[in-house]
Amino acid sequence: MRDLDPDKKGVPFGGPVTLNVGGKHYSTTLETLTRFPDSMLGAMFRGPWAAQRDASGAFFIDRDGKVFRHVLNFLRFHRLDLPEGYRELALLEREADFYQIRPLMEEVRQRREEERASASNAILHVDLECQERLLHFTLRKGSQNYDLSTCHLRAFTANLFCTDPGFLRLMVDRLQPGTPQDTPALHPEEARDHHLRLEWAPRPDSLPDSEYLKQKLRPLRSAPDGHELTCGGDFVEEVLKAALSQGFRIDAIFPDPEDILNSRSLRFVRH
Repeated sequence: MRDLDPDKKGVPFGGPVTLNVGGKHYSTTLETLTRFPDSMLGAMFRGPWAAQRDASGAFFIDRDGKVFRHVLNFLRFHRLDLPEGYRELALLEREADFYQIRPLMEEVRQRREEERASASNAILHVDLECQERLLHFTLRKGSQNYDLSTCHLRAFTANLFCTDPGFLRLMVDRLQPGTPQDTPALHPEEARDHHLRLEWAPRPDSLPDSEYLKQKLRPLRSAPDGHELTCGGDFVEEVLKAALSQGFRIDAIFPDPEDILNSRSLRFVRH
């Protein structure tokens, strides 16, 4: 039988301890929770426990339950293992400061400094392609009368690579549908780490709305003013506005440096 910690009202020292942190439940041990005795979390479980328990009997801590996962794993393994592309370092730093786990605080602050340094020095590369397509569709003229129609369609594909993921998130916010009936131009999951791929095709006047939706085509709009990007120049202009506002400068333009709005490839740098 395990020894009982007399200050923990029957909680076995070495046995499981259940926590309810902001509504998320975790199971661990007193040894893990007191790994750093000088921390606030260690003090909570070394002295008399004054906090409330929830209906299930778990110790309740009114903090961010999702982030506590990383706090607890740091206590277990004494290292900070975060998912690739983790974007909540500021929140994790706040939680580490609350629990006063100094090694974790130092590790998170170092990660944040590295993130800020990476964001301040960045490279942005943009490639834009346009394909002309001939689209065939049937057009109803009467109850039993259909005509075969065709129209020319321009389909755009853009690939953005940036060493600052924050810029890509800015582009996701900047390029959005302008009306509720539009198929969304961007989904958050399309911006992954350092790469963002966009595909869109403006609807020609000769293509009915119903056929446009049937072909699973979608527009691309500028969120600031809602106008549709109908040509490559419109897209390049949006990228230029966003990049220059974030401190980037133009480093290279292809094919013609004198005709930037008709370029197919652009490179930006920020120092």
